[in-house]
This record gives sequence, structure tokens and C-alpha cells, in this order.
Amino acid sequence: MIKIVDNVSLRPYNTFGIEAFCNHFVEIDNVSEIIELISTDVYKRNNHLIIGGGSNILLTKNFEGLVIKNNLKGIEVVREEGDNVYVKAAAGEVWHEFVQWCIVKGLAGLENLSLIPGCVGASPMQNIGAYGVEIKDVFESLEAIDLTNGTLKKFLKSDCHFGYRESVFKHEYKNKFIIISVTFRLNKKMNLNTSYGAINAELQSMGVKAPGIKDVSQAVINIRSSKLPDPKVTGNAGSFFKNPEVSASEHERIKAAFPNVVAYPLENGNYKLAAGWLIEQSGLKGFRMGNAAVHDKQALVLVNKGEANGNEIYSLSEHVLQTVFAKFGVKLEREVNII
Repeated sequence: MIKIVDNVSLRPYNTFGIEAFCNHFVEIDNVSEIIELISTDVYKRNNHLIIGGGSNILLTKNFEGLVIKNNLKGIEVVREEGDNVYVKAAAGEVWHEFVQWCIVKGLAGLENLSLIPGCVGASPMQNIGAYGVEIKDVFESLEAIDLTNGTLKKFLKSDCHFGYRESVFKHEYKNKFIIISVTFRLNKKMNLNTSYGAINAELQSMGVKAPGIKDVSQAVINIRSSKLPDPKVTGNAGSFFKNPEVSASEHERIKAAFPNVVAYPLENGNYKLAAGWLIEQSGLKGFRMGNAAVHDKQALVLVNKGEANGNEIYSLSEHVLQTVFAKFGVKLEREVNII
């Protein structure tokens, strides 16, 4: 039996720790409760916002409508095909805990995505990625409930239109489906990806000469912990900006003026620039506006230094966008969903 509560503070449900209220709030623990919910007058009369870990949203105002917290739990191996093992995880599972579950089982593929905040259900929505790995690399399918009629729909990889931090669930299907589970294609054999970022250097400092997936995971945890603030201590939503993609000619223009620019060649001939480098070179690392600040160890991250509201953090992000564009002629794009 669902319980819809009125006038609820969303501070505990967003990792920025911002105080904002919603008109109505409900937690979903099983699929039958979703079906029950969409038949209610409260659901039919109100806009709705679906949240999991609240790690990729910036609340700039109270939410005039119904917030649905996805708490679905469960992990199971659904089938094996040779060395491939297909694991289904419910959308409300904490992402890092799920990654660690896979590592304990000796299943490779997700180790580079350790310590990313949020829940499993958000992983395909954002096509989350880190250290050379994205969800699309290990994604098999997901199940979602159509919120217009309560029917179950299965989405294959081709249905999701994955892009850089993009999927159909951020655009045409936004708030039209609620993801209930995601199935990943993992592997019994290791195919380690350690060349990206500082993973190899960290493994060396750990004294690891023949790394396994647990070692790579720990290296990623060490690196992320050294650069990224713990949202339980300092409010943040991880990387606030996407790494911008520019043409080869644009890359050459920037490189001519800034020879040390950090850039990665892409298969399509374009280049991906490191947004954190652009922000840092713009003199903004550690920059503070009121109670909002650019993190002093990782310029991609904006932090709540105390009692910042969403508009303060949004204003800071706008200042970052304008400053980087003025210096480099490059337009950054926010990764975090603005509510």
C-alpha cells in the first residue's frame, strides 16, 4: 500500500543538500506500487519527478508536484553464455554497492565505474562513465514501466540512443517511464582498462604488479577519493559539467594558443577537451561565490559550502560557463539536471 506524504523536505534526497520542498512525496518499494500510484488522483493531477540517489540534480526551487523515490531492490544472475554473465539489478540499488557485488563475484566490466554516486536506474539514463568505460559498453537491456498505462517495456541497447552522458530517457522519454531494472553483460575473464587517467600510476603506488578487477576498482576508489568531496560531508553532485567535444580545426586553434591543452582524439575525428582543465586554467579552481564554490581539488565539481541554495550554485555555474567561453571560446554544458 503506497503512502503519499504532503509538503516534504527534499534536503535528505539530493546530494547537494539543498533545502527545497515538494507538494507530494512517495517511495516505491515494488512494481505493484508503481501500478497503484499511477491510478491515483494525486499522480494524475500533478507533475512528477522520479529520483533515486538524488546525485545528479540541482534543485533551484520547490517542486510543485509529486516526487517519486525509486527504492526497488534486488540483484540476480539471469543467464550465462560462455564467459559472458548477464546480471540484472533493480533500479534502486546503490550503484557502488552493486559494482562491489560484481567484483566479489569475479565479474569484470564495471570496476572502472567504482564510487560513482547514485543508483542503478540512473546509470543508463546518464550513460555514466569514468576512466575510459561507459555504461553502453556493458549494457544489455533495461525494463521500465510506461507511466501512461502501467505496461512493462523492454529497451535494448539500440533503443536507448546512448551518447556522451545522454540517452532517450533524458529527452523524449523523460518522466514517461520509470526504470525498474537494468541488465549488464559482464565477463568471467578480465579485460582490464588501465590506460586512462592515473590508474596505472595508482596501481604502481599500491605496489600491484599483476592487477585484477578488485585492484583496478581500489585504484579508482583511491583516485576519486583524493579528488572528489564526499557528499555526506560536502554537498555536491560529482562532475557538474560535460567534457566538450570540438572539431579538429577548433582543437588546433585552441592548441596554438594553449599548447598544454588536455584533449583526447575521438573516432569521429573530433576532440574531447578536459572541462576541468579549462575551468582550472580560467583561474576558477577554488573560486567561491557566497556559499557555492568550485572544488579546490577538482574543478569539474561545484560544492555547497554550507547553506547554499540552488540558485547560488546555478549562478556559479553560469559564471564558470561565461569565464571559460571568454578565455577559450568553448561552450561548456551542464551535466547535472536543473530542476
